[in-house]
Amino acid sequence: MLEAVFELFVPLVVASIIDRGIADQDVSFILSRGGILFLLALAGMGWAITAQYFAAKAATGFASRLRQALFSHVQSLSFADLDRIGTSTLITRATSDILKTQNAVNLFLRLFLRSPFIVGGAVIMAFLVDPKTAVVFVVVIPLLFVVVFLFMRLTAPLYQKVQEKLDDLTLATKEALGGGRVIRAFRREETEEEAFAKKNEEHYRLQLLAGRISSLTNPVTLVIVNAGTMAILWIGGWQVNDGVMTQGQVVALVNYMAQILVELVKLANLIVTLAKGMASANRVADVLAIVPSQEKEGISDTGVAQETGDAKVAFSHVSFRYPDAAEDTLTDIDFCANAGETIGIIGGTGAGKSTVAQLIPRFYDATGGRILVDGKNALSFPLAALRRKVGVVPQHAVLFQGTIRENLLFGNEEATDEELWEALSIAQAAEFVRQKEGGLDFAVAEGGANLSGGQRQRLTIARALARKPEILILDDAMSALDFATEAALRKSLAALTPQPVTFLVSQRISSLTGADRILVLDDGALIAQGSHEALLASCSLYREICESQMEEPKGGDLP
Repeated sequence: MLEAVFELFVPLVVASIIDRGIADQDVSFILSRGGILFLLALAGMGWAITAQYFAAKAATGFASRLRQALFSHVQSLSFADLDRIGTSTLITRATSDILKTQNAVNLFLRLFLRSPFIVGGAVIMAFLVDPKTAVVFVVVIPLLFVVVFLFMRLTAPLYQKVQEKLDDLTLATKEALGGGRVIRAFRREETEEEAFAKKNEEHYRLQLLAGRISSLTNPVTLVIVNAGTMAILWIGGWQVNDGVMTQGQVVALVNYMAQILVELVKLANLIVTLAKGMASANRVADVLAIVPSQEKEGISDTGVAQETGDAKVAFSHVSFRYPDAAEDTLTDIDFCANAGETIGIIGGTGAGKSTVAQLIPRFYDATGGRILVDGKNALSFPLAALRRKVGVVPQHAVLFQGTIRENLLFGNEEATDEELWEALSIAQAAEFVRQKEGGLDFAVAEGGANLSGGQRQRLTIARALARKPEILILDDAMSALDFATEAALRKSLAALTPQPVTFLVSQRISSLTGADRILVLDDGALIAQGSHEALLASCSLYREICESQMEEPKGGDLP
């Protein structure tokens, strides 16, 4: 506002130069007023730089905190919440949307006080110069604000749709990059290019439409302001001719109208940026407004039947349905797992094996029945406390960019090198890690791209073991291992002390034969449980799976 105050005095000084300095040919007066103009410009520039510095600092600080808040909030969401939102839209909201919001905050702080202040100040100064001619300002200003508001109402929804189309582009890019090998293996490059081109074209056309409407703001504003300037010159000309006004006063009024023009052009651009920023801010706010679906933790355990004896984990008539699914994935699952036991889980594709494993650490919450841990309802534990008890090795071996040590410390930040090497040894990974340059300090590429599939799996197993879990979940975690390595790994796991309760999800019968108990799932239902020998005798499905895996080629043909 200080910058604006200095600017509002400029037309008055120019008017005095014309009316006194030029009219009287007073060179000293012209030079003195010229010096004042220079000082006003210098002071205005100083305040402008100061204002821009703090506006930029505030905007970048706001964006940094908002991005951190969004990331932290996303980390608190359950798998079900993330499935519903989608990864691609979260990436767009954390990057493009927050950047647009930052730009909007920057310009808002810089111009939203300055521009209206100059517009209002110019109108007041115009009335001080000549009230009759200043009526033009009273007509022009409201008309300009109506135009600006109208364009804002038209463009804000369009820019929101533009960002939604950007979500689609991000998703298409993510899938194409992540599935590049599959696309090339099936020679689908052209198809994917066409699909991407279609999404890109939709985004382009919508952005073009929004841009065209926004681009009309400046021309319409210019037409209105120039019409106002013409009216001032016409009325002022008659006033000068009648001796009511001086030439300097007319020039001052024109300068005030020019100032209004400049500020309204800036304001129009601000409105376009604000429209983009508001659309993006609403998208970020939508994510922040999501209440985590797993906030029900630490609830009262009253009424939970303690009928599980010494069971470490117990499923009591558990059912589960994924969000928006038409039917249950799991139905009436009921079993107990005692401390130190190894529980195998097997079944056909889509039987719900991994889902059972994911319910234990509450990646998802059961929609029916109860899951008990240490005889207590899993919902009665704070999530952090529950997950400290659990070590999980997922189907897809996920490693992060960094060193092997940093990846292993995900399991236990306080683990010593000795404990890390012990975990690697149990996971049958110590030998290949020692052969890597730097050992534990070997640099792992993004996603573990510089390691083989078997090496990645063994490192993820070591990461889970490093935290010394009470409950160990191996969700098809040995699929990339050869039989000899797998056998050695199972032998090492059996020798662990203290022995965790281990859930071993696998399609291989050979991986489960040594389990204390095997759960057989079929279409989401637990149809049988028992030892390998007992199931061979009593469960036809288990027997079929065994026979399919142990069938030998006949007559030289493949099975």
